[in-house]
Amino acid sequence: MTNVLVIGVGPHARRTHLPALAAGQDAGLVATVTGVDVPAAAQAPVTYGTKPGGSRILPITLVEPFDTTLRTLPHVVRHVLDAVVRRRGIDAVVVSTEPACHMAYTRWALERGLSVLLDKPLSVHAHCSSDPRKARAILNDYDEILACYRQAKERHPQLLVSVQCQRRYHPAFWRMRELITEVAEETNCPVTSIQSFHSDGQWRMPDELLDITYHGFNQGYGKCAHSGYHFFDIVPWLLAAGERAGKELDAVEMHAHVTRPTDVLAQLGVTDHERLFPGFAARNPYTPRELHTATARFGEVDAFTSMAYKSGGRTMTLGSLNLLHNGFSQRGNLTPAAASLYKGNGRIRHETHIIEQGPFQALHFHSLQTLGSARPNADPHTLGGEAHVEVHVFRNDRFRPTWTKHTTLGYQALTAIGHTDVAVPTQEASRRRAINEFLEYLNGRRTREQMLSDLTSHRRAVTLMAGAYLSMAHQRTGANPVTTLDFRAPLTPAPLPYLDWAEAVL
Repeated sequence: MTNVLVIGVGPHARRTHLPALAAGQDAGLVATVTGVDVPAAAQAPVTYGTKPGGSRILPITLVEPFDTTLRTLPHVVRHVLDAVVRRRGIDAVVVSTEPACHMAYTRWALERGLSVLLDKPLSVHAHCSSDPRKARAILNDYDEILACYRQAKERHPQLLVSVQCQRRYHPAFWRMRELITEVAEETNCPVTSIQSFHSDGQWRMPDELLDITYHGFNQGYGKCAHSGYHFFDIVPWLLAAGERAGKELDAVEMHAHVTRPTDVLAQLGVTDHERLFPGFAARNPYTPRELHTATARFGEVDAFTSMAYKSGGRTMTLGSLNLLHNGFSQRGNLTPAAASLYKGNGRIRHETHIIEQGPFQALHFHSLQTLGSARPNADPHTLGGEAHVEVHVFRNDRFRPTWTKHTTLGYQALTAIGHTDVAVPTQEASRRRAINEFLEYLNGRRTREQMLSDLTSHRRAVTLMAGAYLSMAHQRTGANPVTTLDFRAPLTPAPLPYLDWAEAVL
């Protein structure tokens, strides 16, 4: 069994990683779990388990905060972590810190031969939405950590870095990639356009733009670094299914438009909130001018990015990726139920993908919540219609009479049966599946070739994230906001698991 060190035990780790690691302990995959965090984040005991409330107490070692621009951990932090590794017999590390710290902690783990489950995004830099150098550094970081990974594998051949991007583990996306592959093999037609949309309904009051910094905008980045990496990752993962010889994507042209907190305050400002919430005026200590001045260098709230994916100078695929914090919400209270606004507080997830494959196929994916749930590990299918997930498949049956004109794949049809479990089409289940895959590899139950999200398969995702921020930064500085980046894939796409589908034959 594996001894796991969780670096960063904030709201995300407590909701996602710790319950999954507790399940790993129950399944005989994990021996011990140890936490690491800064003193301010670990003032109260942390309990964890497979159910809300937990049943185990997490031992936590404290490290002092450090400058996030450092490329390596300070000596004092490395000394503390090294002592924990020796004392607890650590085999693997979960990195779930503020993204700006990901690089330093991952490098430390690789130097010590420890496998890593790395939270997304791989890295980010303060003010990358306004400074082109900081935006370019996101892609440089990937090349640097990939080189460290390859060097570490020479000394420790079984070492693994897996990036936790749960949509690669979501059976609806598995199914869509299979459908794209089927049509590409029969017609030689790639994906010709893809429109992606995600909104999480995070309504922040004007004073909260300053006072709540967890997943905030004060570091000069926002939505694209918060949850945006999931979509920078899953879009090229789907596109790869349609690539064929002579039609490989080798470049991407990008142009991003964003709203920042100053724009949001113009849309719905202090006086508007005073009218909507009678208690807001008494709570808010900031004038409109103070808010505008304080948020002037803040990162993006919403980002609409257009892409042209090229092959040999020709546009092969047109794309758009629209990411919103400021969207439909079910928040109706002035005082938030939780201080971080990370989950709950009326946050609603609306996600769609519309994929066209020339004249042959169209796929429409919809995942639409109507009520937010603050309960961890909640299954939307059991919440009385609180969530909706389905894929509509349209095929040209006049061109190929054996195809079905229209098929709707709902929850049951998107439920996959794998070798070891039943894969249901929910985000929570997919997060747990990503962690469990990592644990199974560490225990010798999976091979490297079966891993769905190895670090080596993430260059395109990092390229899109860096490109979006580079476009934002150029626009902010008055330079040309259209940027073109190399999009060649160094390795074949991540594999799909062997699956049987519950129903629906196309």
